[in-house]
Order: sequence, then C-alpha cells, then structure tokens
Amino acid sequence: MSATRKAHALSFKVLAECSTTKARVSKLILPHHEVDTPVFMPVGTQGTLKAMLPDQLEEMDCQIILGNTYHLGHRPGPELLEKAGGLHKFMNWNRNLLTDSGGFQMVSLLKLAEITEEGVKFESPHDGSTMMLTPEKSIEIQNSIGADIIMQLDDVVHSTTTGPRVEEAMWRTIRWLDRCLKAHARPHDQSIFPIVQGGLDAELRKKCAQELTKRDVSGFAIGGLSGGEEKSQFWRMVSLSTDHLPGDKPRYLMGVGFAVDLVVCCALGCDMFDCVYPTRTARFGTALVPTGLLNLKLEKFSQDFRPIDENCGCSTCSQYTRSYLHTIAGHKPVAAQLITVHNVRYQLNLMRGIRKSIMENTFPKFVQDFMSALFPSKDYPEWSVEALASVNVTLR
Repeated sequence: MSATRKAHALSFKVLAECSTTKARVSKLILPHHEVDTPVFMPVGTQGTLKAMLPDQLEEMDCQIILGNTYHLGHRPGPELLEKAGGLHKFMNWNRNLLTDSGGFQMVSLLKLAEITEEGVKFESPHDGSTMMLTPEKSIEIQNSIGADIIMQLDDVVHSTTTGPRVEEAMWRTIRWLDRCLKAHARPHDQSIFPIVQGGLDAELRKKCAQELTKRDVSGFAIGGLSGGEEKSQFWRMVSLSTDHLPGDKPRYLMGVGFAVDLVVCCALGCDMFDCVYPTRTARFGTALVPTGLLNLKLEKFSQDFRPIDENCGCSTCSQYTRSYLHTIAGHKPVAAQLITVHNVRYQLNLMRGIRKSIMENTFPKFVQDFMSALFPSKDYPEWSVEALASVNVTLR
C-alpha cells in the first residue's frame, strides 16, 4: 500500500494505561462530538434507539450510538436520507453515529442471502425485494447516512464455522476493504474501520490484523465473535486481536454488551463496544443491576417499593418503584421505556467506573469488586478467570 498518509476525520489520544492489564482510557475526537473510551455504544437500528429519545440520551451524556446500514438502506433509504441532510438531522441526534456495513446480516439473514465475490444478494425480509450489497454499495449508503464512523463490508461467517470457508472469508474481507476505501466519497468527515476476521483460527486472525494494518485507516474493529462460540475461545481471539492491532488507534469489539464481557474485554485492550442487549432485555421486563439481573415480572417485586437500583440516579430510579414496574412490565409500552432508560444508564455508568479506575490506576481492584458483587459465592465463570489471569488479575 502507499506510504502516503492522509488526514483523517478522527483523532485518538491515549490518556492513561493500566499498569497491570491492557486496559486504557482514551479521547476519541469525531466530527460531531468527542468520545471517552472505553465506551459502550447503544444500538439504534433504524434511526431510533427503541423506547428512548435523543434528548434522553444526551441527558445521560451518551456520546455515540449505532445505526444499521442494511435496515436504513431499505427504510427510509439513502435518497431520503440525503434529502434530509443525513441521519443526524433526520433523527435529531447532535452527537456521533457509527454505522455497521450490513455484513452481519450475512449471518442473521443467511437464508435470505447469496454471497459471491461481487457482494451479497439479499432478499428483503420487509417486502421480498432483492438488494445487491457490494462493498461499493455499502459505502454509498453509509455516505448518505453520514455516520462519523462507518464500517467496511466484510464477509461474515458464523463464529463456530470451521474449514476453508473461514480463510476464504478472511481474504475476501481484505479485498473488500480495498474496494470500500476506493469507493469512499467522504473521507474528510467519515472514517472507515476495517474488520478483523478469521473465525476462531489464531493464525488467520493474526494474518488478517497484519494485512489490515497495512492500510491507511484510523481505527479497527474485531468482528466475527459473540455468535455462540465457547467463551474460552472468544476471549483468546479478542486478546490475540488486540495484541496485533496498533496501540495508537481505537479497537472496536463488535456485538459485545454483557457486563462481564465489557469488563473483561476492557482488560484485554478493547476500547469500543456495542450491543442491543440492554435495550432488548428491557422490553422483556429485565433490569440490569450490579448484582446481576432483575426480572421485574416476578411476583416477588409486586410489593417492593425500592427503586431498581438505589445508587443509580437515572430518571426511572428517582421516580418509580420496582412494584410499579412489576405491574406494567412486559405488557405496557411505557415499561419498556422506563427500564430501557435505566439499562442504558447502567451501561454508561459501568464504563464511567472503568475509565475512572484506569485513570486512578486501580482497575484491577475495580474488576475484583465488580466480579465479587456479581458472583458473591465466588462461582466466577471459568473463562473470565482465565482471561483476567492472562492480564495479571486474580479474582479473590
């Protein structure tokens, strides 16, 4: 690749590094706002975070959210988004956006997709129409959406896939990155992140990371995980990927949102995370708390007049009780909104706590205290014990 380096629409500065683990705190500057990392990014698939308003997200100091290129490409479509001046204006969100490439739908909608070197032909689950998503088309749609960070189209295979298909997808992902970079029409205000693939094969992951880092890009994503593989394999692939990605650029671990995963993967050197989990689980009446999950539909909460979490401070916890939420959880739309507000706040607060502890160089103790609260009987998941031990953190 050319040695010429161009200016990027992103700047990244590491502010502090944990002296024990690979965790770090950084400042990510993007066109619409700055982002403090490690960061959890809530997912707003189609121009909205389900059950929450942009104003509510800003009040929580949420700095960046996600949109889905495949779904936005169908509805409302790139033509309308261009007329509206981009998704920021269309949805009235003044802070940062990241869009995925549409590649994940190769896995989630595989029965509707046909994958070739040209791209992916989808059958729309909305109306049955076909759509050819090529690397060029993915970037064209993302240019119309106008997100601050956009993802290359990658060839995604299920995380448990083995054999030649994994290597084929890895090399195709690299070829598609070059096509995405060539097609990118807005490098001055949108940054493309390539995606490390290679399944659960350590050598393929390493080779992919090495190839991607030859390209002039401003950040990297780690993809193809959190799809049902064993956690013992998951953490090893994450750690290997961060080992082979440059330390002066952000590392985005795609599709990860469980609290334990966030804490462990920060220790393994990841900076950015996203997942539908906190919003989806809220719609089923479940709240996230430091001790685990509260299924508010359970009868034991019917006369519990405490807030979800007395130490939370979100608008739900300051105004509503578990008893009230029990009464409406799972069957009243307002319940989804109230619990979603809490769950998103929980995730953002968790990341603030992680950042603070790294800045104070007390992150290992933060991890130990977090795990002790979540697993008071010390029955820690074996994979988390192994992963943390690999970065010199011993669980008490």
